[in-house]
Amino acid sequence: MILHPTRCFPFASRLSLCLFTLLSHSAPNRAEGSPENRLTEAMVARIRQVSSAQVSPDGNLIAYTLSNPRPVYAEEDGAAWSELHVVDMGGHSRPFVTGKVNVSSVSWVPGGRSIAFLAQRGEDEHTSLYVIPIDGGEAKKVLDHETEIIAYAWAPDSKRVAFTAKAKEEKDLEENREHGFDADIYEEGLRSVQVWVAPCDPQATVLDPDESNEARLLPLKGSASSIEWSPDGRHLAVALAPTPLIDDRYMKRIIHIIDVQSGQSRCQLDTRGKLGEMAWSPDGQRLALVAGVDEHDPREGHLMVGTVDDPVVTDLLPDYPGHIWSLAWKDSRTIMYLGYQGVWSTFAQVDVEDGSASTILAKGKYTLHELSLSQGGSGIAFIGESPLHPREVYAMRPGETQPRRLTHSNPFLDSVPLAKQEVVTFEARDGLALEGILIRPLEEKAGSRYPLIMMVHGGPESHHVNGWLTGYSLPGQVAAAQGFASFYTNYRGSTGRGVTFSKLSQGDPGGKEFDDLIDAVDHLVASGLVDKDRVGITGGSYGGYASAWGATYFSHRYAASVMFVGISDQFLSFALGDIPEEHRLVHHMKHPWEQRELLRERSPITHFRNCRTPLLILHGTKDTRVHPAQSLALYRAIKTYGKSPVRLVHYPGEPHGNRRTGSRLDFSLRLMRWMNHYLKGPGGEPPPHLLDLTDFKPEEPRDIK
Repeated sequence: MILHPTRCFPFASRLSLCLFTLLSHSAPNRAEGSPENRLTEAMVARIRQVSSAQVSPDGNLIAYTLSNPRPVYAEEDGAAWSELHVVDMGGHSRPFVTGKVNVSSVSWVPGGRSIAFLAQRGEDEHTSLYVIPIDGGEAKKVLDHETEIIAYAWAPDSKRVAFTAKAKEEKDLEENREHGFDADIYEEGLRSVQVWVAPCDPQATVLDPDESNEARLLPLKGSASSIEWSPDGRHLAVALAPTPLIDDRYMKRIIHIIDVQSGQSRCQLDTRGKLGEMAWSPDGQRLALVAGVDEHDPREGHLMVGTVDDPVVTDLLPDYPGHIWSLAWKDSRTIMYLGYQGVWSTFAQVDVEDGSASTILAKGKYTLHELSLSQGGSGIAFIGESPLHPREVYAMRPGETQPRRLTHSNPFLDSVPLAKQEVVTFEARDGLALEGILIRPLEEKAGSRYPLIMMVHGGPESHHVNGWLTGYSLPGQVAAAQGFASFYTNYRGSTGRGVTFSKLSQGDPGGKEFDDLIDAVDHLVASGLVDKDRVGITGGSYGGYASAWGATYFSHRYAASVMFVGISDQFLSFALGDIPEEHRLVHHMKHPWEQRELLRERSPITHFRNCRTPLLILHGTKDTRVHPAQSLALYRAIKTYGKSPVRLVHYPGEPHGNRRTGSRLDFSLRLMRWMNHYLKGPGGEPPPHLLDLTDFKPEEPRDIK
């Protein structure tokens, strides 16, 4: 169902105190409840989260998208719906487009009286651009195209829109496909993402059917992604990769300054490696961007500034001890930015003229994401989370010293007891200082030891933050409710601690980075909390690699393992995946044929005969990042050798990570059942291969006679 405001409902001016809960250092135990209201896998499957937040130009309203999972059995299975809501600075929220909808790329139309978004609605053949007035009325389509609109940006005068879309497939190819000539030539014949500029009237009552024909294709070479208008409307900043391949998008994008009138590239910024956000200064003289320091930087994370005419960019904070993630211009010489430092986030600003920086929110208290700033900085919006709740809308006004929580998307969590969550620091065996996040068992008793699940992040260019850590694949609070401790380690190679730390694992796959996980276990055992004989490990992607390594090379240290979309053979990870250049430039530092022996030694499948750890393997059949053959190969080797329980679960149609509600819940149930069976239960043969889903099915109506 799609709901539209049909008239103006003024936002109340008073503040809603119940929504002023602040992010905290740790999650204290809530009042203990009965087992019936403890957090379960089914509860996690219905948690809603804010996925984007954009403050209005006047700083008074925030448009946000809310991810709303589909209820199992009640609806056709699929990925979560994405809804549009608006909240004011007092915390009063109202729905705009909700129900069975998929809203994305929300922005404010210049002037701030309407909200734009992408969606495929009704009889739309492709994703199109819609606008809905803030003071009420139906959403209306203002731009469509012959193919799906992927991204867009409004010109400052709101009369034009730049957008990206793939080239239309040639008609004869489409006809050939309909007659069975549907051969897929791997990595050839890909359609690049093009940039178009079209007239667009957000005030029009009806879309002009001829207006889409007036869209002008810019003659750019490559495949486009991010686009941003300059404030004077004369230029576009466009990130272009040589091809549409994901590897080129990761490693070879370059930002071009495009003259809109001619469509020609005026300047190319001299960056190397990965790129993140970018934004024009209000005077149009500078472009700020988040980028890597070189092509070997595992993750974009430094704040760079370039100009319209000079390809050289300046690193404003070269010694930043973390990773900068989101930015916005406060004025023409001041950039505000969000960064990650360790398990926390920071909010600060820097003067581009003299390089002076000042901190607004220091690390050690908040976990914030996605900065949005109004014109002149009168309103600031974030997405924030804490150990007590998933991602919500947060906001600040100038002069305020702390962000305020504005939305409350999961009220049922208020009555759910949550276990204590705390940051733990420890030393690796070589003296390197490390940190992680511990979720203690919900009903911990002094002097008792508990089973532990090591929750390993992927990447490895990623990291855990001290926020809401419970999801379908890393079920921290669910595990706590069932008597487990969970530990989330930011091992060497993780982000959040600067470029040098993130490069520590390069060229050493499965080496010291996974030794760090063992050192974390030993630290927790020495603390008296963990039973060393009841330690499990799980993770996805690179975390799946760690889980496979734990089940084979470190089988003597782990009593259970759940491997999700993980690597079993390092050479095949290069050969069968879609990021070979990232493997070379960021992970291995060499071509695989230059280090065959190292990659063979660091592949879990090489050590399959060591496996005595019960191993559950789960993988989506449409994964292009880590091919499903990786899981099949390890399963077949361990199964045939016959020394340890092993099970392989395929999720039809799922990519690199599960998207559908059903497959997510299935994963959660299987993971916790496996850990309970081997860390707390009888062990031995695996539990039944089928799940008992009786409790999730609606009761059948009874015949009344």
